[in-house]
Amino acid sequence: MVEIELDGKTVEVPQGSMVMHAANKLGTYVPHFCYHKKLSIAANCRMCLVEVEKAPKPLPACATPVTQGMKVFTHSAKAVEAQRSVMEFLLINHPLDCPICDQGGECQLQDLAVGYGKSNSRYDEEKRVVFHKNVGPLISMQEMSRCIHCTRCVRFGQEVAGVMELGMINRGEHSEITTFVGQTVDSELSGNMIDLCPVGALTSKPFRYEARTWELGRKRSVSPHDSLGANTTVQTKANKVMRVVALDNEEINECWISDRDRFAYEGLNSKDRITTPMVKQGGQWLETDWQSALDYVAHSLKTISSESGPQSIGALAHPISSTEELHLLQKIVRGLGSNQVETRLRQTDIAGAATAPWLGMPIAKLSTLDRALVIGSFLRKDQPVLAARLRTATKRGLQVSRVDAGGDDWLITATGIAAAPSAWLNALSEVALAIAKAKSVSAPVGTFNLPVSAPAQKIADSLLSGSTAAVLIGSAAIAHPHSSDLHVLAQFIAEQTGATLGFLPVGGNAVGASLVNANGAGIESVLSGDRRAVLLMNIEPDSDLPNPEQARAALAMANTVIALSAYKSADLLEVADVILPITPFTETVSTFVNAEGRAQTIQPAVKPLADSRPAWKVLRVLGGLLNLDGFLYNLPEEVLGEALGDNYCTRLNNQSAANSVANGTVAPLNGLERLSDVNIYAGDQIVRRSSALQLTRDAKRGNQVGLGQKLFNALGLKEGDAVQVSQGNHSVALPATLEVNLAEGAVRISAGTVASAKLGSMFGPVTVIKT
Repeated sequence: MVEIELDGKTVEVPQGSMVMHAANKLGTYVPHFCYHKKLSIAANCRMCLVEVEKAPKPLPACATPVTQGMKVFTHSAKAVEAQRSVMEFLLINHPLDCPICDQGGECQLQDLAVGYGKSNSRYDEEKRVVFHKNVGPLISMQEMSRCIHCTRCVRFGQEVAGVMELGMINRGEHSEITTFVGQTVDSELSGNMIDLCPVGALTSKPFRYEARTWELGRKRSVSPHDSLGANTTVQTKANKVMRVVALDNEEINECWISDRDRFAYEGLNSKDRITTPMVKQGGQWLETDWQSALDYVAHSLKTISSESGPQSIGALAHPISSTEELHLLQKIVRGLGSNQVETRLRQTDIAGAATAPWLGMPIAKLSTLDRALVIGSFLRKDQPVLAARLRTATKRGLQVSRVDAGGDDWLITATGIAAAPSAWLNALSEVALAIAKAKSVSAPVGTFNLPVSAPAQKIADSLLSGSTAAVLIGSAAIAHPHSSDLHVLAQFIAEQTGATLGFLPVGGNAVGASLVNANGAGIESVLSGDRRAVLLMNIEPDSDLPNPEQARAALAMANTVIALSAYKSADLLEVADVILPITPFTETVSTFVNAEGRAQTIQPAVKPLADSRPAWKVLRVLGGLLNLDGFLYNLPEEVLGEALGDNYCTRLNNQSAANSVANGTVAPLNGLERLSDVNIYAGDQIVRRSSALQLTRDAKRGNQVGLGQKLFNALGLKEGDAVQVSQGNHSVALPATLEVNLAEGAVRISAGTVASAKLGSMFGPVTVIKT
């Protein structure tokens, strides 16, 4: 530790710290623009100049290392005069357009100009003008004349997002921030540049000219679009969500959120919102009142349960549903005598599934790992902020290994095995065999004795040499037909290397769903065609289920399908018989349990739209109409208390229910096979209705078929050429895109899209021909 004196106060900071860190520790504000706690030091705005005893001139606080006995003056006459001089230079070319600037009212330059600017400018020459740029549907660079070249956006891309999409060209007053050769900004974390920009150069394109910052109400919230549970602030005006920004929480999302978290709010105000209960009569949809709709539903469930038996009733819920909603849904189904309730919508193999899978550690601990093996994950798109945390950790020495199909570029230096999905079991078996040999133990029962390849040995050596390691099971491994076997092998590898076994849960409240017992017989059982009544909550069959055609056929065999949904869609209108309009998470009290098992409760940001109702209230009334015990709740807090109880974290469990590999001798498929990701902007009803997100490159990628280099060349394709993809008896034409690192034999076809709804399951053999 080094002790310095700052403005007459003594403070100790670690050796190597800068004066700015010492000031922050004391709570002393030093004006700055380019400095940010999460980015490297650039020292190019010079706004943080301070006086240091015995130094001949003011020094930048952000780039001046502390030394023992140093005396610093942040508000001396010399320091303030230097800061005022810098402000004068910054304002020379800055346009005087604060009244029409979207940043007005929350502008760092505006705030500091009040304290350090002059009432008039000595600069009479023409101000420079920078031509506007179109960098995509999310970020507006219409007013780049406002840019003060702090380079925060450039450093964020390089250091956090992992891809340098913005850079500076030219010199002096001709300098400007731009993209490379007219490209767009496509990172899934790009919206953080808007928050980082201290002026109005980078602003939100969807929010542009929608409201002034001082008109907005604010509510703390949580993003339900992935299992991280990123903390956000929802900003509202006239009972409408206008904007979502990041809220600092070092233990979860630091100060970042993904574009999905930031811009999905557009879907909340979609024209597809349902606000009145609807019942299908004679093939026609009729609007009705709540009492009539709920009486109809209760009568249908009672009749079917008595005539066809309790097990004829099933329920499916999307893990974007809150803990309160999931608890009451499963309570109704189980109260009627059925166990046919499920939220693991894409997990078809549940034979050895853990009872309550979770990350296995605090999220913040990911930053301290020195070894990690990630199995079957589209990490960068499934968990954007978590991937950024691992990306940062690699700079501190983390070695990342991966076993998957390789096509997804994580922007992380990683070693591993890229193989088609049917070969993942063999690949992981090789790693397990290498570790078993090194530890002189037996591999799990049923593991086929394979020769260990060099990549598998490298993964094993990496894990064995680490002191703090993790083995993480991703979304594709969870959805894999042999998910249970992958789980057994991953558990063995973790145990033998002293690593923590963890899951990357699919859905904002996947962990909460397990804790409240909202998982039962499995998705294939619920959709077997034996259910006479099915409740769907926050689900659209074509987009949320693993085999849409099979799902539609099963739902068609039911006597009644009851949908609790905030939105209508063509597939839902086709399969449902009753639609009860519920509210999204911003219009009700909601609790979400994130990947680390942390329960976060949020309050409604706006009132329910029109006649829609919070799902917990609808289910509470329905439980009463069904004459079930235990539905006399007055407050959502009462539901939550019953749902989670005390010490709920003790129920978190990653252990496999199986102790052997069941399919170890099954040979990988010959020929082409499907690899399915769920597109980053197709994961739930809200995201799918965000118009800005659906215009991004990532969204368009979901409607393309990804082919490896060998197959791409063999078919004689150019980027964007149409190909016909066949799976079973179904075919669909899609534009092809080259994915250089995709494993040979794998064909990436995203699930949850209009095109994939015409095909079969998420895995299995396919054929591809050029059209």
